[in-house]
Amino acid sequence: MLRPAQNRPAPSASAAPPGPDAPSGPSRAVVLVLCACVLVAQAMVAAVNLLIPQLAASSLHPSPGGLLWAVDAYVIVFAALLIPAGALGDRYGRKGALLAGLGLFAAGGALSALAHSPAVLIAGRGVCGAGAALIMPATMSVLVHLSTPEGRGRVLATWTLSAGLGGLAGNVGGGLVGEFLTWRALFWAVVPLGALLALAVARTVPRTPARADAAVDPLGALLLAGALFGVVHGIIEGPSHGWASARVLCSFGAGVTLLAAFTGHALRAARPLLDPRIFASRRLRAGALGIGAAFFGLFSLFFVNAQFLQYAKGFSPAQTGLAIVPLTVGMVLVPRLGARLQQRTGPRLPAGAGLGLIGVGLLLVSTVDAGTPYPVYACYLLVLSVGTGLCAPALTLSVVAGLPVHQAGLGSGLNTAAREIGAALGVAVVGTVLASRFHGNPQDPAQAAAFTAAMGVALRTVAVVLLVVTVAVVTGYRGKTGPRDAAADGRGAS
Repeated sequence: MLRPAQNRPAPSASAAPPGPDAPSGPSRAVVLVLCACVLVAQAMVAAVNLLIPQLAASSLHPSPGGLLWAVDAYVIVFAALLIPAGALGDRYGRKGALLAGLGLFAAGGALSALAHSPAVLIAGRGVCGAGAALIMPATMSVLVHLSTPEGRGRVLATWTLSAGLGGLAGNVGGGLVGEFLTWRALFWAVVPLGALLALAVARTVPRTPARADAAVDPLGALLLAGALFGVVHGIIEGPSHGWASARVLCSFGAGVTLLAAFTGHALRAARPLLDPRIFASRRLRAGALGIGAAFFGLFSLFFVNAQFLQYAKGFSPAQTGLAIVPLTVGMVLVPRLGARLQQRTGPRLPAGAGLGLIGVGLLLVSTVDAGTPYPVYACYLLVLSVGTGLCAPALTLSVVAGLPVHQAGLGSGLNTAAREIGAALGVAVVGTVLASRFHGNPQDPAQAAAFTAAMGVALRTVAVVLLVVTVAVVTGYRGKTGPRDAAADGRGAS
């Protein structure tokens, strides 16, 4: 645990000495159960997007703002609570945090399914997001605790694969529900899924040691959660309300003010929730930036993919959900290659090459139009998926290994927070550029070509930003490697 001395060193991945019960690696059943939890939690981020037309025409009669909040409440609460939730798991036990998260997730699904007003639906989505905030860091930290140093990269590659597949499962499931069922069916499905996963966790997942000395820091948690809430809320609201609107500027102002207050508090506190000095590690900074960049690119694609396939190509909701399946190929087959490459060469090569391929894939997708054959579009998606599978293990390990093993929950929360902020930024940027270039109705066949042209400009903008950030990430992995950074390379102690 960090000392209160003025110049205490940044925490290292080798700070926690191995105990007598050194891990031998998680069993296959444990990995499958934990990854199933990740997949379900991540799927709910994307699934609701495909039900927006149904929700808009439902008996709830949501206003445009209410509809936006029904979609975004999950993401905002999820992102805001990730780091404090990870610290709670470290303090009181990750298995207990995971079970509590699954309970909240199921309760939020039931509340959403029973909603008879937009406010209740929004509240249910927020409860689901709070549950997901407990689920995601708990799953990763259990895997980190149970893994050997040599096997940690492979296990994290599997976790990353599950998170990626969750987004795709959400697209497929949301499309199928949108075509054949009602929106309430999606939320009702969460209840038995949460119960079954909780039962599986209770039976298969071992308890990891709770640490009474792990920092929870209620004031720091409140300040950081408020800061993340303000920043993510501003990012999400920017495209619809305008980046210079009072609402968005106040949101960003509150986020920045709270973040500054958190930083000052953390630098003075003897046991802060998150010591800002951890960002002295160049590899941790590069890993967090790279994770955010990867999801910045992926979620910009997710935002326009459904609209392009339905409005320009004439796909049904179910076909639209299934059409993104090629993204699973690289995510399934490549992460283990990325993990092996990272072990042999360090993170610089797989991270740079993977992020570069995501940027190239976005540039390729930006060239499509209504006449582009779907197999060609699928090949472009494959380029994106290979890039994601290649870079994700190295980037994730860079962040998680930047903290001691006993703070794995905190590291997992930081990793997932970077993902969610990057995803929110991707949607915001592509949505803003699209709105500035296209002012018509994409459902009008006569305007499909104009929509596709604007989509191409938006995706090229995202790709250029991503490729510039890739250079910064690769640069961050350069230079002399110290003990903490060697661990982040996967070639040091754990």
